[in-house]
Amino acid sequence: MGPLPQNADELQLEALGHRGELKRNFSPLSMLGLAFAILNSWTALSASLSLALPSGGSTSVVWGLVTAGICNLCLAASLAEFLSAYPTAGGQYHWVAVIAWKKWVPLLSWITGWINVSGWIALVASGGLLGSQLIVGVISLYNPNYVPERWHQFLIYIGYNVAAFVVNAFMNNLLPYVNKAAITWSILGFVVICITVLACASPNYSSAHFVFAEFTNETGWPDGVAWLLGLLQGGLGLTGYDAVAHMIEEIPNAAVEGPKIMIYCVGIGTFTGFIFLVVLLFVSGGDTEAIITSTAGPLLQILYNATQNRAGAVCLLMFPLICLLFATTSIMTTSSRMTYAFARDGGLPRSKFFAKVHSKLGLPLNSLCLTTVLVIIFGCIFLGSSSAFNAIISASVVALGVSYAIPIAINCLRGRKMLPPRAFVLPSAFAWFANLLGIAYVIITTVLFVFPPELPVTASNMNYCIVAFAIIIIISTIQWFVDGRKNFTGPRSEMGLEVLEAVKSQGNTADGIDPKLVEDSDRLHQH
Repeated sequence: MGPLPQNADELQLEALGHRGELKRNFSPLSMLGLAFAILNSWTALSASLSLALPSGGSTSVVWGLVTAGICNLCLAASLAEFLSAYPTAGGQYHWVAVIAWKKWVPLLSWITGWINVSGWIALVASGGLLGSQLIVGVISLYNPNYVPERWHQFLIYIGYNVAAFVVNAFMNNLLPYVNKAAITWSILGFVVICITVLACASPNYSSAHFVFAEFTNETGWPDGVAWLLGLLQGGLGLTGYDAVAHMIEEIPNAAVEGPKIMIYCVGIGTFTGFIFLVVLLFVSGGDTEAIITSTAGPLLQILYNATQNRAGAVCLLMFPLICLLFATTSIMTTSSRMTYAFARDGGLPRSKFFAKVHSKLGLPLNSLCLTTVLVIIFGCIFLGSSSAFNAIISASVVALGVSYAIPIAINCLRGRKMLPPRAFVLPSAFAWFANLLGIAYVIITTVLFVFPPELPVTASNMNYCIVAFAIIIIISTIQWFVDGRKNFTGPRSEMGLEVLEAVKSQGNTADGIDPKLVEDSDRLHQH
């Protein structure tokens, strides 16, 4: 078997079935930076104002975020318990394999893994998409007669993703510093933009009624449904916090620090996002229709309304533009680790190839290349139909939400008794509340986010998210019957059994190993 690792994190990982191959380069602060860069809530929320403004107006923008924030905090706290018990890069599909009924372990783990991998690969595209839209908006602000072509935006989109690939592939040792820079730049941008627009717009602010109570419905749906559809903005701005799980094998003291970071990043994202959106609405000029229809895009139009200066508005826009580049880099990092983890357990075609860690670069280069190639293919779809590309982005939010809910739902169905002793434990009463509220939120939003955004429904405005999601299910089902049914048994645990036996025989509880680890591992392998 080879020598036992002297590090508590590596021993716990091996007891869960995997050898530690990735360097633990990330401190808790740099990991929080990565998680916050991925959520990048104030940037994502402001860049996606067009999702909520026609579907509930300011009430949907502000109170939709509060609603999504509370529900996602419940989901994050629920997942944090799993992360504390089983800190592996597999995340949700590994947790499902541990707690599910034995008969259904392979299938449920397979489905969860495919949904999660697909959601992350699709989410990589969101940074380049939003960034390219903002840049096209800058051109439109300076040249009102400019007619954007899809290939213009496509080239910008490719540039974002190639830059993210280069950083990930050849600057792996610098990623912790990149993530610290990301959180610093994000906070700086947040502060600078808030202070600048408030100072420039003074005293001509929008009314408090406009900011907190203005309701607009341009969707054709009944008012209640329209408002709920606007939750997509908050959902997009707060999704992706399972990044901490997929990067957990690269931080020290993972079982303790990981759960904290997962909850902190959602809390920080909700708080900063709320403040930023309220500030934008106060300085917006109070004309929802003009903001929605602006060719410059809602965010740049609001910045221009506040500053009354094109150059000033564009300078402020540089903060979210660079934030989106950081976000694209961080999301690609996480997506490649998730793909690597699932391939390591035999969940993908040619799994051995995608599970390789490059000896010199110290990262799963093949999985990183797969992510990048698929994102470029998604961009080619965008050349043919913007609706199809937007559907892939929506499907990523739906897919990630479903992957969050599956392990939580299984644990609830089994009486919340499947998790072993762990560092992070929710109080029982609150745990049930958080679990059930999170599941209900995922069910409601999963149904709503496949609705057409407006009525009457046409071929051009149809929400093709359900089609994209169905394609994922079909491909994974075919792969299950071709390969998975025979070869996939869920996360591998043979190595964990070896380590467990060695620990038992040697009585190794040194170097910070939790004595409960043996008990936890016993439970895992007996299950």
